[in-house]
Amino acid sequence: MKNRVRERPDFDAPKKSGLSFREIFAIVLVLPLFGFIGWQFYEQNRESQEERAAAAAASRPIQDLPRPAPAPTTAPAPLPNEANTIATAGGNAVATTAEGSVGSNELRRRVALGARGTYINEILLTRDSGLARWPERVLNPLRVWVANGSSLSGWDPKYPDRVRAAFETWSLAGVPVKFTFVRDSADADVVVQWVEKFDSPITGRTLWSRDRNWWIVSGSITLALHHTTGEELDERAINAIALHEVGHLLGLDHTADTTNIMTSRVRVHELSGSDRATIRLLYALPPGSIKN
Repeated sequence: MKNRVRERPDFDAPKKSGLSFREIFAIVLVLPLFGFIGWQFYEQNRESQEERAAAAAASRPIQDLPRPAPAPTTAPAPLPNEANTIATAGGNAVATTAEGSVGSNELRRRVALGARGTYINEILLTRDSGLARWPERVLNPLRVWVANGSSLSGWDPKYPDRVRAAFETWSLAGVPVKFTFVRDSADADVVVQWVEKFDSPITGRTLWSRDRNWWIVSGSITLALHHTTGEELDERAINAIALHEVGHLLGLDHTADTTNIMTSRVRVHELSGSDRATIRLLYALPPGSIKN
């Protein structure tokens, strides 16, 4: 009798793994279809939400929407002293411009806005709260006559040129005032004269006159050739003194800061940043008093 040997699977053998080519191909074909179906479902859901939001907005009462502010029923009040008339208060003219008058409150506001970096407040203290300046003279320059001091001891023919240079320096500092130099003093708005020395301890003097509205209308400058003690001034000193006096002529006054040309005893030979800032502010303001 033969023994029958029953064969059984070998469970220890590794199983066949992975997908067939056909299965992979089928999956590649089906995936875009599922993506398209998902995208259609998303779009339909989004459109449905937008339609519901629009319907809700359409049913909202009108009074729930923000309303614009009502327009004013009356015109705003005019600024103080806006009329085209010249007013006076306490004997001092209110600041005026070509367009009309500017009240002292408005002038104080403008001074405060521009005062930083200037010595405008020192000028106001010296001038009893008043600001004086020339009208704009760009197209019609101020006429300046510079005298010849050749008959005086210590005279140098270069001195008139140094004086003219001082005027031009201020003109280039941003002032709306230009200068032209005339041959006859009778034709001049400003005259510059010379003395050998002053009796008091000064080396220059400026006088100007103004009208009731604080506009400067004329002026004169006198320059010394020597210190009061008799020491002769050189060309550089003459230029510095002329710069100082032309500053006065334009409406500036003294400042305590010795780095400025407008300090009471001149120690520098050119304009400082504060000198330029102050003259620009002065000529950006209308002349007049800031007193109430």
